[in-house]
Amino acid sequence: MTANVYRVAGVVVLIAACATEQRKPDAAVTGNKPTESPLLAPWQGPWSGVPPFGKFKVADIKAAMEEGMAQNLAEIEQIAANPEPASFDNTLVAMERAGWPLDRASAVYGVYTSTMNDAEMQAIETDLSPKLAAFNDKIVQNAKLYARLAAVYDKRDALGLTPEQQRLLWLDDKEFVRQGARLGAPEKKKLSELNQELASLSTKFTQNILAEEGSQMVLLTGEADLAGLSPSLREQAAAAAASRGKAGQWAILNTRSSVDPFLTFSTRRDLREKVWRMFVMRGDNGDAHDNNGTITQILQLRAQKAKLLGYPSWAHWKLEDQMAKTPERALALMEAVWKPAVARVREEVADMQAVADQEKAGIPGGAGFAGDGRSPKGGAPIEPWDYRFYAEKVRKAKYDLDQSEMKPYLQLEKLREGMFWVAGQMFGFKFVPITDGSIPVYHPDVRVWEVQDSSGKHVGLWYFDPYARPGKNSGAWMNEYRRQSRVAGEVPVIVSNNANFVKGKPGEPILISWDDATGMFHEFGHALHGLNSSVTYPSLSGTNVPRDYVEFPSQLLEHWLSTRAMLDRYALHYQTGQPIPAQLVEKIERAKTFNQGFATVEYLSAALVDMKLHLAGDQPIDPRKFEKETLAELGMPKEIVMRHRTPQFQHVFAGDGYSAGYYSYLWSDTLSADAWEAFLEAGGPYDREVAKRLQRSVFSAGNTVDPADGYRSFRGRDPGIAALMRKRGFAAPAAGSGQH
Repeated sequence: MTANVYRVAGVVVLIAACATEQRKPDAAVTGNKPTESPLLAPWQGPWSGVPPFGKFKVADIKAAMEEGMAQNLAEIEQIAANPEPASFDNTLVAMERAGWPLDRASAVYGVYTSTMNDAEMQAIETDLSPKLAAFNDKIVQNAKLYARLAAVYDKRDALGLTPEQQRLLWLDDKEFVRQGARLGAPEKKKLSELNQELASLSTKFTQNILAEEGSQMVLLTGEADLAGLSPSLREQAAAAAASRGKAGQWAILNTRSSVDPFLTFSTRRDLREKVWRMFVMRGDNGDAHDNNGTITQILQLRAQKAKLLGYPSWAHWKLEDQMAKTPERALALMEAVWKPAVARVREEVADMQAVADQEKAGIPGGAGFAGDGRSPKGGAPIEPWDYRFYAEKVRKAKYDLDQSEMKPYLQLEKLREGMFWVAGQMFGFKFVPITDGSIPVYHPDVRVWEVQDSSGKHVGLWYFDPYARPGKNSGAWMNEYRRQSRVAGEVPVIVSNNANFVKGKPGEPILISWDDATGMFHEFGHALHGLNSSVTYPSLSGTNVPRDYVEFPSQLLEHWLSTRAMLDRYALHYQTGQPIPAQLVEKIERAKTFNQGFATVEYLSAALVDMKLHLAGDQPIDPRKFEKETLAELGMPKEIVMRHRTPQFQHVFAGDGYSAGYYSYLWSDTLSADAWEAFLEAGGPYDREVAKRLQRSVFSAGNTVDPADGYRSFRGRDPGIAALMRKRGFAAPAAGSGQH
């Protein structure tokens, strides 16, 4: 997840997203005046050029962004002042072609704010965030520009537009109105002030989290602290400590890919609690980096903005142009899943407590419990820092399967090769490594592949930045440096996948968890969504679709990780090179719905709190109190915390991309579960005809069609919730509940 610049027909807003977007192409012929800055100039190199990493200083980014905004505004003013009658070409297409120098600079700006965000870059980001918001408002509030757009929209039926052109016109008109184009001058001024303040607050929120994640860690100082950790985890912790100047010790960094394995395998309950508290308290420590006051301000300003635009709440404004359309529909789906998920958690906790009791946790020499608050049978009650640890024990007992058994077969680089193979089977793609140094990168960790189709034609470039480092946002995400389009000739896409794996010893394979492997396939699904794009207008390209649809392709691709064909080829033991045993694959298959109560409640509690925060109106909200009370009302199991607690909820507060929209993952998974069954009903996971339908109707279509129509074109019908419930192993819902 990252914050980046997202552009629709000249409109810029800051977003926070799992799949971030960068609009508009670079092209050799743009009509823009020449510029000396490599950040603004047309990109040089093969395939319509590549980002000019290594040809600028960080300090140059600020000036390039400011110059790019000025150029873009001049272009927009030229379009608005055109004396010719408004037409689709001289208004809509002209807006699509405006601002390309800024797009080029913005691509680099997005990379540096998400992956190279040191003190110098943070100062630039703090300065630019409100300026970008003001820039956006100067475009969308340009009365002459909107008058031309509205004139084209009013005569749309007589223009003989293609379906893609009709879609672009409808979306642009709707977005301008949603951003305040029809407000009076005083209201526009107030809206712009709100947008600038919100941009500054979101930047502050992000930098607070970055500061704590980059500085906090739990140091392990001796063999006793390493109890339960595998050799590979020990090596990663040692490398992490060395990278932070603590050679000879071991460090658990404040990032999920470091924390989760420790919580799963460490037998030191006291240290599990310490690591867990470090992670869940990010942004909530009552210090200079505390985010609670910032969140209060963001929520109030969002509510004010929604009211100014004529909506009862921020949630109503945000969902109007999504698949769900209303908060009520999103809540109906979440509530339909919440109760069976909580019921499953009760079963999971009972299973874990039985193991804890059996081991007499809390007794010296037991499973690492400290003896506090034992259950009637002798074991301490399961706490949040125990959940992953005891879930593994239950997995072993129920399915004869534990993560330590899987991990030797889950090599980071082999799984990357497996993703490439799946892309080849599904879409005919081939990934060719570029190792001659012809494509510059922003950090030595980054590698680049050329993507070709089945005929050998260039499709795009894929950048891979897999490792954690100071100044890099936590988590994993996909980004697009340049969108595919044909508005000025064929312009190929450039995408990246980014993660935070902890390096081990040089030259040794990095072993990852099954959850992390799933995450890799998820983010690669976003990349494939961008790489498959085949549209004319960049605003409609790739992943530039509604939030509750953009996660559909990525969540769907997760299914191919566990396919036998992929595992047999690429799940190879890191020492012997032998493929994963058939009996282990069978265990993985049998355990597919294991721990789904935890996974669903952990996620869904965050989604529900997000929605309720943005339905609450503009009264001052104490985030800590609101979170606690809302979870109590929901009946949140005490053994689990939200996947993203409010003070660290970057999806929602590092920008507004997923605000009132974290439900999107569940909405999209309803689609992905149903779509997966389309493959199973046909010839299996690699059925060519179903894959072609999926590529044509979903992966290649971008936002040229309404998502609901696109899904129906693929599946032949609307989805329901039944497939989702089967996927998670929950009881079937009552007829009609939570339907799309």
